[in-house]
Amino acid sequence: MVTSMKLKLLQGQIWKKAEDEYLRIVGLERLEVKYKSMNTLQEREGTHHHVTKKEFCKLIKTATLLTPEEIKAQQTLRLPAIVLKPAAVEKPTE
Repeated sequence: MVTSMKLKLLQGQIWKKAEDEYLRIVGLERLEVKYKSMNTLQEREGTHHHVTKKEFCKLIKTATLLTPEEIKAQQTLRLPAIVLKPAAVEKPTE
């Protein structure tokens, strides 16, 4: 017996499709979805895609919807260390 689960797509939802692929919904319309595919949640870089809702639902069929707690945990993992160096200040010559 196949059970179906009702699910409402919302802007801002993040779906984990694979170990290194995340899909974030950036725009929703009646029959289409705009989403961004990213390798990590720490980096905001990724590629934008525009598909029908049916195509998007096929994409997320095997994906997992992340909760806000999981998203925060993923974003704080493996943050790159940023080393700030003081800028060299030149003294004006008189």
